[in-house]
Formats: sequence, structure tokens, C-alpha cells
Amino acid sequence: MLQNSLNSVTLGGRVITPDSKPYIIAEIGVNHEGSLDQAKRLIDLAKKGGADAAKFQSYKADTLASKNSPAYWDINKEPTKSQHELFQKYDQFGPDDYIVLAEHCKNTEIDFISTPFDDDAIDFLDPIVPFFKIASADITNIPFLQKIAKKGKPVVQSTGASTLDEIHRAVEILGNAGCDSITLLHCILNYPTPNECAHLGMITGLRKEFPEFVIGYSDHTLPDENMTVLTLAYLLGARVIEKHFTFDKTLTGNDHYHAMDFIDLKRFIERLKKVQELLGPDTKKIPIPSEEISRQNARRSIVLSKDVKAGTELTEDLLTYKRPGTGISPKNWYEVIGMKTVKKLGSDHILQWADLTTN
Repeated sequence: MLQNSLNSVTLGGRVITPDSKPYIIAEIGVNHEGSLDQAKRLIDLAKKGGADAAKFQSYKADTLASKNSPAYWDINKEPTKSQHELFQKYDQFGPDDYIVLAEHCKNTEIDFISTPFDDDAIDFLDPIVPFFKIASADITNIPFLQKIAKKGKPVVQSTGASTLDEIHRAVEILGNAGCDSITLLHCILNYPTPNECAHLGMITGLRKEFPEFVIGYSDHTLPDENMTVLTLAYLLGARVIEKHFTFDKTLTGNDHYHAMDFIDLKRFIERLKKVQELLGPDTKKIPIPSEEISRQNARRSIVLSKDVKAGTELTEDLLTYKRPGTGISPKNWYEVIGMKTVKKLGSDHILQWADLTTN
């Protein structure tokens, strides 16, 4: 039985709700290129940039892809034409290496995450990750989903290239197998994703289709100076945001070319602060404290348009409305008409209830 009916999830040390700042995952993936030192450096940069988690990918080429699996990425950027050949370049890390990286994340005070791609990875990652991230490509992998769900940890599931029926089925499988906390990420499985294919409106669609879940976004677009795509994703309701992360976007091959770097990440965090400041803490329309002086001075009061004697019955031709709003409001216009003045009052007098009587 899924328990995130309150539309919140706990990821690492944070509780994520529709009102919270996003949980940001720096997807290092295999941009470490087989170097533990480079992986640690990327963790440090992710933390410095403001990410909540540093994420890797745990796989072995032989268990992930057949030798006949064709490329589905832009081969002008990554020329390798076989999935197996590409994955074999970056599958050197074993369980002990991920333990070292998890410890480095702990010391750096950033969550360690790694996406498993086979059963062995699920088992050795289980003790060292606070939640499981499942790649879009495994959303229909029923035994794989069941094995992860049985670990009893929260799951973040990407939904790239998926139909709604496939997403509903994955949610059902995860829930029935013991997972009680699911986050769904909108994602487009294009590497890179052209802006016209980002379809960020699908974030809104997922929020409507799965109102009980926190919804996020996993991005493969090319970052711009304003981090427009991630900012818009947040504004549309994405509260978990994942993007590939590198130390050098000019490097050729694999996931460097559509990744963000430390400067992009820091710029996005700064932009988020400004956006959150502009959005404010309230969604319900109310006057805020700084508007009180405007309520008093920019609004109107009922004002006498002529001199009147004591006992004068007020009619519309004796009244007008002017600033400031420190007297009787024009919303009481028809209550004031027919009342009598208790004393002599001059033209342009701002009427107060003490000036009037019904007798």
C-alpha cells in the first residue's frame, strides 16, 4: 500500500513536498571515466554547486546489453555505435569502489546515489543508498522492479519514452512488491534532447495523473546561461530535478556534451533562490504585511462633497469617494445613505462611523 498520499517523500535527509525547494541530483553517471579521483572531484563540485545528491550508474556491459545492441544517441557527439562497446568503456567500478564513493559523499555531506542496472548492483547498493533511482529503460522490467521494491526503500522512477499505461503498471508493480514511496520523473530519452522535444508540459500532465506523488524531471537538454529548462521545470511543479553533471562540457563522448557543470549548477541554485523569493510562501491570495500602508492610503473612503449641518440625512448628492482609506469604505456606500450626521461637518470630511447615527 503506497503511503505518499500526502504528496510528500523523504529522500536522503530531506522531506520533499509540492511547496519545497527541489531536491537536485547531480547525475555524474560515468563521467568519471573510470577514475576514482575524478569521481571524488565531481562529488566535491556537486556539493560546492549546491546539489543534494551525487548520482552514479552501476552496471557491467555484459549484463546490460548484448553485443549487437545499436547506439541510440547522437553519434556525432559520441561516435561509439554499439551500446555494449560504450558501456564496456566505463564499467570498471566494482562494489568496493562504490563503497569508497559513498563514504566520500558522507564526508562531503551530500547524498550518494547510484542507479543499478542488474540484480547484483541492487544488492550491493542497498546498504549504501537512501533510495533507489530507476532508469526510464527499466520501467517495463517487471522482475527488476520487484527486486528493488522488496528492499523497502523509496524509489525515484524516470518515465522517459513511457506511456501512461506503462507508468501506472510500474507503480502498481512497485507498490504490490513492497515499495511505499514513489517519485516519478518526466524525462525524454533523446541524447541530447532538443528544446522542441523537451515537452515540459508533461510535468503538469503527470501531476494531474498522479496527484498523490511528488513529480520531478530528469533533463537531457543542453544547458543555457539562464538554466531556463530547469527553472521552468521547477515552476511547473518538478520537485526532484536530475541532470547530468561534468567538470568539462567540452569533452567529447558519452554524457559530457549535454551535462551541466559546477558553474551551471551554481547559477541554477542562485536563480532558484530568486524565483522562490518572487513566488513567496503563499499560494492563497491574501494581503501581505507590506501592503497595509497601501490599504490605508491608496483605497477610498466615503467623503462629504458639501458642508452639512447636524441631523442632515445623507443622500448620494452629498457624498463622494476619495483617498485615503482611513474612513468608512465605499463598500458600505448603501449603508451610509439614509443615515444622519451627529454634528456639523465640512466639505471634504472623511466620514467615520462616529459621525453618523440611524436615529
